[in-house]
Amino acid sequence: MNVQQFLQSTLLAVGRLGLQIGGALALWLIGRRIIQFALRLGRTWLERHVVDATLVRYLETATSVLLNVALVITILGSFGVQTTTFAAVVAAGGVAIGVAWGGLLANFAAGVFLVVLRPFKVGDAVMAGGVTGTVESIGLFGTVINSPDNVQTIVSNNKIFAETIQNFSANPYRRVDLSVTINNAVDHRDAIRLLKFRLSQIPNVLPSPAPEVDVLQLTPAGPLLCVRPCCGNAHYGQVYFDTIRMIREAFNEAGFPVAVQGLQIQTSTMDMLGSQVTH
Repeated sequence: MNVQQFLQSTLLAVGRLGLQIGGALALWLIGRRIIQFALRLGRTWLERHVVDATLVRYLETATSVLLNVALVITILGSFGVQTTTFAAVVAAGGVAIGVAWGGLLANFAAGVFLVVLRPFKVGDAVMAGGVTGTVESIGLFGTVINSPDNVQTIVSNNKIFAETIQNFSANPYRRVDLSVTINNAVDHRDAIRLLKFRLSQIPNVLPSPAPEVDVLQLTPAGPLLCVRPCCGNAHYGQVYFDTIRMIREAFNEAGFPVAVQGLQIQTSTMDMLGSQVTH
């Protein structure tokens, strides 16, 4: 084989490889567009049939992974790679990875249970896996939670499922728990009547169950009152801060003296005389 024939065969091989790469790239781009269109179509259909948003996002993620794997196998097949062999390799690799990364499979299984058992759904305010915030999505291996200070946190599904879950949105209303100490000189009955009246004027405080105001315990500074209005989940923050502001304004307007935390030592006349004799 002379140099010219070698160059021709090389150019043909390079051209063939370039066509295969170009075809694979075109197939990837077209396949990705088709997958995105199919996912949007499926999401629209599910939302139209009023399927829960948590299940919709979970199914969308799982379907996206499966379709992308199928697309990669199809592209490799266009290069002459035996898809059956590739599938066997992927399966064997999956088993090996599953053994090495058992926690990953545990997270996947926990994610399935979270979707099926539904201790919470997308949009709920929860405390799960040690993180408090609003659930944005439940993925295959982790759950995305946005904290009140707008920090996105991804918590592994297995950690969530293995620990205590608090769902603040599950019940129709929440109770705001606050307390305030009044001076011993203030009649606690007057303070309770005043706070109950002012609580009824705060927007979004529920009349039923009625707000609770009562003596919680006695302290050296004065009686400790509990102040417990109830409100809808969406209004918790507003009622919380409005109640704190109302307590201060109501006590100031009523002229109630401030409860001072302090230690008062009373000394008898005999003790004072004894101290003077010793000195």
